[in-house]
Amino acid sequence: MQRMARFLVPFLCLMPLSAAAHPHIFVDVGFDIVLDDAGSLTHLRVTWAYDDYYSLLITQDLELDQDFDGALTAEETDKLTGFDMQWVDGFNGDLEATLDDVPLDLSRPTEATAALKAGRIITTHVRSVAGAPVLAGHALSLKPYDATYYTAYEIGQPVKLIGGAGCMLDQILPDVDAQLAQMREMLLEVDASTDLQDAGLPKMGAQFATEIRVSCPAS
Repeated sequence: MQRMARFLVPFLCLMPLSAAAHPHIFVDVGFDIVLDDAGSLTHLRVTWAYDDYYSLLITQDLELDQDFDGALTAEETDKLTGFDMQWVDGFNGDLEATLDDVPLDLSRPTEATAALKAGRIITTHVRSVAGAPVLAGHALSLKPYDATYYTAYEIGQPVKLIGGAGCMLDQILPDVDAQLAQMREMLLEVDASTDLQDAGLPKMGAQFATEIRVSCPAS
């Protein structure tokens, strides 16, 4: 999170005030990518680790850890669990998942967990993959991002491939410098009162997203 913030601060100072396109919440993301014995992708377990400040706001809002010992009681854990799972219809969970560039159909979140560790809220949820596609000979892509960039996601939690013998897992970092330079040039050409969406500018969240790619050999 600190790496991304360091790149973005000077850039955001150049943006039109009307854009307000800067992150307010920072989340470290992790994945368990689960394949069955047949090499089919059955589900994803997603981890979100929230930044310290947002975690503090949530614990205060939910009146958790009132003794400030950094530990939650069983009742407090139950109260926290699922706080971030109230998804509106159409929300994709800030996750773009594709197989050979074709979007995958993921379920709504299930099996939610939540914990408070070292001052940070860490939650997990499971998303089943419709059709459980076989990955052999195909490329799976996972890109966590909020298109509006209100929330900034970074791969900062473990990414594990469970099952899928012979599959390769790669992490592809965005070229932040190149994306910032391109965005800066585009912003310099628009008026401060211009709505950036109307101007056709690319969505910042996607531009800065790290991609997790899984490729499995054809059987």
